[in-house]
Amino acid sequence: MARTATAKRFAFPRWANYLLPLAFLGAIGGALYAPLIVTFGFSPKTTAVGYAPIQPVEYSHALHAGKLGIDCRYCHNTVEKAAYAAVPATQTCMNCHTNINPNNGVKLTKVKESWATGEPIAWVKIHDLPDYAYFNHASHVNKGVSCISCHGRVDQMEVVYQAEPLSMAWCLDCHRNPAPHLRPKDQVTHLGWKVEDLAVSNPDLYATIQQKNPGQPITQDLLGEFLKKEYVIRDTHYMTACSTCHR
Repeated sequence: MARTATAKRFAFPRWANYLLPLAFLGAIGGALYAPLIVTFGFSPKTTAVGYAPIQPVEYSHALHAGKLGIDCRYCHNTVEKAAYAAVPATQTCMNCHTNINPNNGVKLTKVKESWATGEPIAWVKIHDLPDYAYFNHASHVNKGVSCISCHGRVDQMEVVYQAEPLSMAWCLDCHRNPAPHLRPKDQVTHLGWKVEDLAVSNPDLYATIQQKNPGQPITQDLLGEFLKKEYVIRDTHYMTACSTCHR
């Protein structure tokens, strides 16, 4: 009697028979679903694109780079000669704002405080590559890669945000086929430039490409392939080698 009572006490209910197949199906579904979660949920396209931190000073690139047409290199003045595109010093801001709104403008309060105290403005970095990835702004800009390839149309942004994932796969896509991103060097910081503008902006280059490709319309691919040779851009093997970006 005691053994029978104990057996009944610890007997699993009938519905427990369904747990094993449900657990089996859950394991299969989880194995299929987990890679999707990791691939897309942790992708830079999900976690980084659109990142727009609050800056200590409200600053509109759409006004300065867009409406006023200030060249990127005026503020980021090391971009053509250094790996790092310098964040402008307060002096750069005050070169204009000493005369523009010198006595008013709430937005300029922290700029004026920085100017008076000598303490730099603590701008928040937006495009922040990991330390193990080597990137040189000068080597890209001087090979005809426009600012928009990595930063998007900054001249149309009220608040600058990260427009591209800047992931390893994204970089390699460009390194394997740089032609779509190449333009004449003097048009690198002209963010609205298009290949259709080539005849007006660079008539000599336009004529040279036409002469070498008679009867063909000058597309971005045709221009890019021409500039790839003209600017002596390294071959795909070098461009995709691990040591190129990881040194």
